[in-house]
Amino acid sequence: IEALKKLKLASADSATDSVDSCLDCLLKALAHNNAEASEKIQEMGILPLLPNLLAPQSSCTPKVANIIAEVAKNEFMRSPCVEAGLVPPLVQLLHSKDQEVLLQTGRALGNICYDSHEGRSAVDQAGGAQIVAGHIKSLSQNTDLDNGKLLTVFCGMLMNYSNDNDSLQAQLINMGVIPTLVKLLGFHSHNTALTEMCLIAFGNLAELESSKEQFASTNIAEELVRLFQKQTEHEKKEMIFEVLAPLAENDVIKLQLVEAGLVECLLDVVAHTVDGEREEDVAQLKTASDLMVLLLLGDESMQKLFEGGKGSVFQRVLSWVPSHNHQLQLAGALAIANFARNDGNCIHMVESGIVQKLLELLDRHVEEGNVTVQHAALSALRNLAIPVVNKAKMLSAGVSDTVLKFLPSEMPPVQFKLLGTLRMLIDTQADAADQLGTNAKLVERLVEWCEAKDHAGVMGESNRLLSALIRHSKSKDVVKTVIQGAGVKHLVTMATSEHMIMQNEALVALGLIASLDLAGGEKDFVGAGLVQVLHKLLSDERSAPEIKYNSMIIICAVLGSEPLQKEVQDLAFIDVVSKLRSHENKTVSHQASLTEQRLTAQS
Repeated sequence: IEALKKLKLASADSATDSVDSCLDCLLKALAHNNAEASEKIQEMGILPLLPNLLAPQSSCTPKVANIIAEVAKNEFMRSPCVEAGLVPPLVQLLHSKDQEVLLQTGRALGNICYDSHEGRSAVDQAGGAQIVAGHIKSLSQNTDLDNGKLLTVFCGMLMNYSNDNDSLQAQLINMGVIPTLVKLLGFHSHNTALTEMCLIAFGNLAELESSKEQFASTNIAEELVRLFQKQTEHEKKEMIFEVLAPLAENDVIKLQLVEAGLVECLLDVVAHTVDGEREEDVAQLKTASDLMVLLLLGDESMQKLFEGGKGSVFQRVLSWVPSHNHQLQLAGALAIANFARNDGNCIHMVESGIVQKLLELLDRHVEEGNVTVQHAALSALRNLAIPVVNKAKMLSAGVSDTVLKFLPSEMPPVQFKLLGTLRMLIDTQADAADQLGTNAKLVERLVEWCEAKDHAGVMGESNRLLSALIRHSKSKDVVKTVIQGAGVKHLVTMATSEHMIMQNEALVALGLIASLDLAGGEKDFVGAGLVQVLHKLLSDERSAPEIKYNSMIIICAVLGSEPLQKEVQDLAFIDVVSKLRSHENKTVSHQASLTEQRLTAQS
């Protein structure tokens, strides 16, 4: 308190010597009890005196900046520092050539910005970030190791300035700080504090989409992989992982990371942690295997690692599927799903016996199973079932039987993938469609899911599978099973979907019901308002040609039923159909002529 009183007097008549000893006393007090000393400084109105003591030439300037840096460690002092007008003179000091002045000024500004909106705004308005970015850039050209401390402070200042603030981060990106920081990482990788600052800064900036292009134009991939290879501590590896994950979302960077050898590092981490009991082993295993799956999401990076199915990486990842570790099983199944993104890969994988591994994995997870593993394994099977040549092989391997074991599942993600897998498997496979379509338990569950209003994906997929069973089997028994299971009304609703492909699938299935078992379907057709739906589809100019064509096919088919024929006559279909005779699509206009003749004959 004595020193503060003296300081007040001394600053009035600018006596440098007495000011100097007062400042030393303040620094001691702050070192002893920062919060209490800061409160006293605030109470006695010292902050507004400090701008005058921040003269560039003054010998006490570094001490004053140091005091501000110490005071601003307290959250309650940051706004008062801004209000006392300390930011503009501090920013001016950034033009100094004196290392100590720059160091303390960087600390002071960094602490004022920490978690403080006012602090950041004041530094932004005074143009502090540009000057600091300039310093970092010129210092990064210079490999002098003595600059390490100053660089660390400046990087920390920019980090505090932009943390959690998208517009300030974008400002830094536009200033070009990314290439500069990447360069620093290369030169100063031995400097732990600076490396950590760079990593945290990368982690913040990498969240922004606009940063990815800049990162991709640097050698960040090589630098991070090199740094990762040197680390032994869990915390350090985690820090690097936190930068790698957002960066690896970019396809160009994915490929760069693969080429820089990240995959080998990840496989090593997995090998070392798979049997580990410690929490950090579990965490590292998850992060490494998740990142591996992410790298496989890029087409080029995935194909590079597949190496025609002979790649050692591909083989190692396959060995994860039979593992006893759930996390690895999950990553292995997801990796297969990612490798299975083109026909060539899928055909090769089915030939090499992957399906059996996935079925064994699913069998381990039927009772009380792990939902994420179920979901991943079903995703992989669904993708593998896309090429036509794989379908019969997978069916004879018993895929549909294993998949049906998950019918009781109450988890929408599992339901969704199960439906997609079955739909892919029966596409063009009449026998399989017939077998599944006459499975009353399956049809009953599909009808139940067709009403899953809360889960649009499950609802859409179950409608599509219901339609596919009829379309691919063209079987009267399947049609009967669907009618008995009360599925017809759902197909009529599906015909009004906003997705043309689903509308069309529904109409083809309804046409088959009408031609294979009109008597059986009649009651449901009337109840679901089929004729009204068809009238609407034919009257709507936006309906696609195939929708119009298939609607007319159904009209002709239902004329054999008395109640439906009456509905057709009551709605004056003949007017709508005659207009379609001049439709630009030949198939539609031809079908319109045929339908008109049928309608005229019936009336």
